[in-house]
Amino acid sequence: MKTILDYVYDHEENRANQVYLTQPFGGGKTLDLTWAQTLDQARRMAAHIKAQGYESGARVAILSKNCAHFFMTELAIWMAGCTTVAIFPTENAATIRYVLEHSGSNLLFIGKLDTWEKQQSGIPDNVPCITLPLAPQIATSHYAKWDAIIARTAPLTGRIPRDGKDIAILLYTSGSTGTPKGVMHSFERVSVSAEKVTMEMRSYLDGADINRMISYLPLAHVFERAWVQCMSMVDGRTHIFFTESLDTFMVDLQRARPTIFVSVPRLWFKFQQGVFEKIPPKLLNFLLYLPVIKGIVQHKVLRKLGLDRVRLAGSGSAPIPAQLIVWYRRLGLKLIEGYGMSEDFAYSHYSKPDRCAPGYVGVPLPDVNVRISEEGEILIQSPGQLVGYYKRPDLDAQSFTADGFFRTGDRGERNEEGLLKITGRVKELFKTAKGEYVAPAPIENLLNAHPLVEMSMVSGSGQPAAYGLVVLNEAVRLQYNDPAFRQQVESELGTLLEQTNATLSHYEKLQMMVITSEVWTMENGHLTPTMKIKRSRIEDEAASRLKAWYANPAKIQWG
Repeated sequence: MKTILDYVYDHEENRANQVYLTQPFGGGKTLDLTWAQTLDQARRMAAHIKAQGYESGARVAILSKNCAHFFMTELAIWMAGCTTVAIFPTENAATIRYVLEHSGSNLLFIGKLDTWEKQQSGIPDNVPCITLPLAPQIATSHYAKWDAIIARTAPLTGRIPRDGKDIAILLYTSGSTGTPKGVMHSFERVSVSAEKVTMEMRSYLDGADINRMISYLPLAHVFERAWVQCMSMVDGRTHIFFTESLDTFMVDLQRARPTIFVSVPRLWFKFQQGVFEKIPPKLLNFLLYLPVIKGIVQHKVLRKLGLDRVRLAGSGSAPIPAQLIVWYRRLGLKLIEGYGMSEDFAYSHYSKPDRCAPGYVGVPLPDVNVRISEEGEILIQSPGQLVGYYKRPDLDAQSFTADGFFRTGDRGERNEEGLLKITGRVKELFKTAKGEYVAPAPIENLLNAHPLVEMSMVSGSGQPAAYGLVVLNEAVRLQYNDPAFRQQVESELGTLLEQTNATLSHYEKLQMMVITSEVWTMENGHLTPTMKIKRSRIEDEAASRLKAWYANPAKIQWG
């Protein structure tokens, strides 16, 4: 079979001078790397790794934010006969150590990082390190440097093959609960999935030759790895841009002017809030109803966001409120939702122009089989299905049905047209004191659709009724202690609570909403690297205050 590396070798020969990667280096400076330049550096580093004498399939780790050298490092690892272990660049020292030790990593590449000082203690003394060009200065003074190795090392030559059964990627799940699990993906399954993703993406591009994408969601996460990196390696006609920092993101986006843009619900929400800061929602709605200027307004708003050339916009990683999808479509952006997991290499469901609906994640991708169990769990068979969990045969046995379907742990339902709706996690269901089960995710989606709400969590296990915990939108949080602002919030969220409860069954209704003063972030351990809430962590912290909240008759409370 043709593996992802075979495609890369083809591009090295046939598209040698085509720009593949564009990396910003600060001060408005960027570096363009062609396919030939990308492969030259990757081959030199592959020769260095191979010279270390590691066993076939040895694990080599990458700890870095997205950058061009991440792509080159992965190619080098593969060509050297090894397996990649990518670690989320926001992980703490304890998790970094766990992943390195559990995977048995022989080598670590260190790249762009924001909190290296807090992370470096997680690297075992016996793991050698190589720093990429954009690594923190404090790291480059201690370890071998990429540029120095490249300068003195002759490249591997020829088309170095990898067997389809070899493990290409050991993908550690970020996980909202528990210890990260190592998901094993073979070259065969990575390559087949990337081929199919490429065909799917190309169907949206109206015959355009060069596709433009910006890579900024974590490459340690399956979606970015599958639908951006691996897709681009198979496709060959995709120009990948990277970001310099969070502060320069909009500038970087304007530089990239992507034709396909994928994000997570929280960032789609932030983009909307940025628009509302320039144009009040009521005025924008009015302008979009005027046929004469509707197109002008749409183009201007999307141009300011850097999204005016986007032919396909996607949202993944977590449920997105249906109202937010509708809002973007009114702007002329074809925002659709998809669904995938680490365990199927993000190859599961996707919306299509003629088969999509707000609130649904689409239909099965080609060669994906799906069914809903009697318990409401989504069961999947995918070409991207994992080989197994690393060192966890017990999980392998638990995770599949007798006929080979993967148990996703997600609850869902399908409509008459085959569109899938995610209704929550099986393990997130909780039972109130009334003895009825409540699925929190659909209720959270209703709350998150309100402009004042950035994130929410619905809980209440063993309590008289469910409750909602809310983080206010960043744009208004500075007014948290202003009495007049509090009165306005209590009024608006009180209405939201009434409207939400009116749509729910009697046992799902929220007794109150509590506005927390603490912002949930990755840094304080309340969000995963892919911005999902760590439900158990937040519930544990709220436990000591539940009695007071339930005793308070106020429908809207300040935590």
